[in-house]
Amino acid sequence: MFYIDVILPLPLAGLFTYSAPKAVEKGCRVIVQFGAKKFYSAIVAACYEPKKERPGIKEITSVLDDSPIILSSQLELWNWICNYYMCHLGEVYKAALPSALKLESETRVSIVEDAYPSEKLSPSETKIFDLLSDGKIYDISEITKKTAISNPIQSIRSLLDKGLIATDEHLGNGFSPKSETIVRLLITSEEELHGAMDQLRRAPKQLQLLTAFLSEMPIEEKVTFSIPAKKLVGLSGTSVAVLKSLVDKNIFVLEKREIYPFESKGEHVVSDVRLNEYQEDALQQIKEAFQTKNITLLHGVTSSGKTEIYIKLISEQLAAGKQVLYLLPEIALTTQITTRLRAVFGERLSVYHSRFTDNERAEVWNDLVKEKGSQVILGVRSSIFLPFRDLGLVIVDEEHESSYKQQDPAPRYHGRNAAIILASIHNAKVLLGTATPAIETYFNAVNGKYGLVELSQRHEGLDMPQIKVVDTKELRRKKIMKSAIFSPDLLGQMKDAFDRGEQVMLFRNRRGFAPYLECKACAWTPKCHNCDVSLTYHKYSNVLSCHYCGATYPVQHDCPSCHSKGSMTVVGFGTERVEEEIAEIFPDKRIARMDLDTTRSKKSYEKIIDSFAKGNTDILIGTQMISKGLDFDNVSLVGIIQADSLFNQPDFRAHERGFQMLEQVSGRAGRKHKQGLVVLQTTNPYSQIIQSVCEHSYIRFYQKEIAERETFKYPPFYRIIHLVLRAKDKPKLEEASDYLSALLRRSFGDRVLGPIEPPVAKVQSLFIRRIMIKTENNASPSSIREQVNNCLAYFFSQDISKSIMVHIDVDPM
Repeated sequence: MFYIDVILPLPLAGLFTYSAPKAVEKGCRVIVQFGAKKFYSAIVAACYEPKKERPGIKEITSVLDDSPIILSSQLELWNWICNYYMCHLGEVYKAALPSALKLESETRVSIVEDAYPSEKLSPSETKIFDLLSDGKIYDISEITKKTAISNPIQSIRSLLDKGLIATDEHLGNGFSPKSETIVRLLITSEEELHGAMDQLRRAPKQLQLLTAFLSEMPIEEKVTFSIPAKKLVGLSGTSVAVLKSLVDKNIFVLEKREIYPFESKGEHVVSDVRLNEYQEDALQQIKEAFQTKNITLLHGVTSSGKTEIYIKLISEQLAAGKQVLYLLPEIALTTQITTRLRAVFGERLSVYHSRFTDNERAEVWNDLVKEKGSQVILGVRSSIFLPFRDLGLVIVDEEHESSYKQQDPAPRYHGRNAAIILASIHNAKVLLGTATPAIETYFNAVNGKYGLVELSQRHEGLDMPQIKVVDTKELRRKKIMKSAIFSPDLLGQMKDAFDRGEQVMLFRNRRGFAPYLECKACAWTPKCHNCDVSLTYHKYSNVLSCHYCGATYPVQHDCPSCHSKGSMTVVGFGTERVEEEIAEIFPDKRIARMDLDTTRSKKSYEKIIDSFAKGNTDILIGTQMISKGLDFDNVSLVGIIQADSLFNQPDFRAHERGFQMLEQVSGRAGRKHKQGLVVLQTTNPYSQIIQSVCEHSYIRFYQKEIAERETFKYPPFYRIIHLVLRAKDKPKLEEASDYLSALLRRSFGDRVLGPIEPPVAKVQSLFIRRIMIKTENNASPSSIREQVNNCLAYFFSQDISKSIMVHIDVDPM
């Protein structure tokens, strides 16, 4: 008898103990019953022989794995995330694994289209397969009831392995490497073949299918030829049942063939890239910094050729037999980078992010566990959870990006910081790259915690783009600016660019047609019923949409408040309106828009970027998606429509984010062989941030910002923790948040601020209040965690906490 402590994919504290008839390796999955009817696949965290048996310990239902799918190094990272970000191990487990690797009672499955078993199924597998053959989607609890199988997870896992069924995240894809059923001829001699055809003359459909196979088969490939079963059935005009009959007669055999899920595998691999003298110097400085520092910041201006330096470092790691993790903040950025890295590293590169199917992500995971996976992983923040064995280098590109921070649900970890811990676990090096470092990162670099390498020269001797500031407030005062959106300067520069055959990018960091509608008579504005926020008008789909809960409402033309007819008018503008108005001004130009509304599908990013890169689009309009990392040869002009909106936010990071975004989007202009121009429209041209952007002076911006951070006790001098309380009853929430803040003040004193209402004080029918704790950087994280947890434990033991939800956000962005 053995006891095993397991991690369940649930937001519960601690590990749960079960018994097992034999030892199970740490990192394997086991199926356990939790509660009366729920089954979960749990991760083994420890296995031991008890000194004394305890009553009431349940036995595991079954073991899913012969060898661990979670490595010890991964569990070490999980524990760090759990402790630092004050969440539960089960939440980390749920975030870390692809869906198909964490089956539970609520998991929904469906049959894969045209699935056909190529091998005999067990009685339980047959029952489940027959149930799912109706094409419906069932969760595992329903399957248990309908098949009378007490625990179907083992059989479901087996059907997933065989590619016959799929989880609900990506129906149509199985758990195992994506595969298809192929048909191969068992008969090898002419004599046997003629005999089989004679035998089938009384079965015309079977003969028809065999004839179709033979008509597709080249004579010289008689022994090796195969054809997908689905294609053969379609060509012959028969059915799967007819094919099965021929398999039963030993004329055909069915086999599974794996399909590699990533595009461009096996394409021509080019020779190594060449660096200019500035890049070569930066590369040598990075190597020298790595002699004494584990983390180095590469502060390189936009278009300085940081990617080429990354490629050199990756090549050296691969030559040493090491793995490399290359992190990017946005899925949109992976398209161009994938092409560049694939050209150098070929099949040694894999891509990992949420736009790939669960099948594809599970394949990458399993290949890495089995030590047959790619050596370079390109991905977004979730890639830190992959099972690396020989990690030598982690590259965090655009390290300043807030997209690296997970917001909801827990764990609310920062991908950059977690990647640094991942690297330390593997004794690997970390390279942080950006043109606009996070304030905390640059502070660590200039104070010696990180290495610092500056790359101030653009690639191929390009000058930094010229920035022309346009004072739209003054233009409106003088009645020179006729358009609500575009200044005469911007339109004139666009016309000149088009006359030269060049492309233009327009940046507006707000999607939709207009931020809201307003009644001209009484100023009433439609708001979301579930959230404390005005509704954004989307003209293309003709709806009012809440960007917080996703609810949509019909567009109103008459005011329901004052009953004025036709009084509703649009206020402000988003990317959709920019697109419409620029199309009226330049009707002969090809226009594309890149925002969340136009990039919901897996291939949409790639199509938009590829079309613009090939010159099939003249104007690209977008939100922050277009502001970083993209490289277009023919873009000479970038228009920043309304810069002020980036700074006017109630957030101590607003100026930092605004500067970073303006500097990054400016860098898209004049990418190759020509200096670019940026037309920056603002109502406050003399602000220090605008001036810093005009000078491309990160140092000037940093010096001002770091002084303010120190004065007002913000990071990097202090650490911030938010406790966010939510409830449906507003008075109860106010009472509970006041009570909790009083509890926290007993431990933290005046370091506790609030509770306050955040700018959006109600989301998805839940009212919100927020408490902030500011602690000194030298304070012990474990001590802080213990005190916060003690306060929360006492809070939840009191009646005042009923119906109150609390989550913790450490280092909020």
